[in-house]
Amino acid sequence: MTRTWLVVGLGNPGPTYAGTRHNVGAMVVTELCARAGVSLTSARGQRADVARTRISAAGLAVPSAQADPVILMRSRTYMNESGIAVRKVADFSHVPVGSVIVIHDEIDLDLGRIRVKAGGGDNGHNGLRSIRSHLHSGEFTRVRVGVGRPPGHQDLADYVLKGFPSRDRDEIAVQVGLAADAVECLMTDGLAVAQNRFNH
Repeated sequence: MTRTWLVVGLGNPGPTYAGTRHNVGAMVVTELCARAGVSLTSARGQRADVARTRISAAGLAVPSAQADPVILMRSRTYMNESGIAVRKVADFSHVPVGSVIVIHDEIDLDLGRIRVKAGGGDNGHNGLRSIRSHLHSGEFTRVRVGVGRPPGHQDLADYVLKGFPSRDRDEIAVQVGLAADAVECLMTDGLAVAQNRFNH
């Protein structure tokens, strides 16, 4: 029996925010689209850009009789209203909260670290707070991508809305690839395997 997955990459829309720490989740969805050979397009009435593919034990977009449908999604809303779009896409495609994977930046993890977890609070993250509010549940899976804390007394909002310094760009590219690997592993092998493989 197949299940439909909804993979959400959190971020703010528009070129101003592309490449910022707060948009690392959106970067991971872009990477997954590239792997699947699909492009995000506007989903009418859903306030989101989505792409559809399938995943099986052989990987993304590999033909298989046992492939699960996958919706890759970036919200067209700003971060603090992400839940509006997530709810619309989930309702339209009848995706239960347990099949939603949210990829987001995490200041409590150092750059280069990834954590996979199911459920929990929002830890002050406005995107997660909005999704929990609109889905009426926090029981979705999260792929937390470390961006580190701001140095000194730098304002947190300024920090996450700035791009990665050039010295970190190679490392963040590797980290985005690992986070995409973690998402694929979650869908093919399950939470426990993904946590064992990526939570280091």
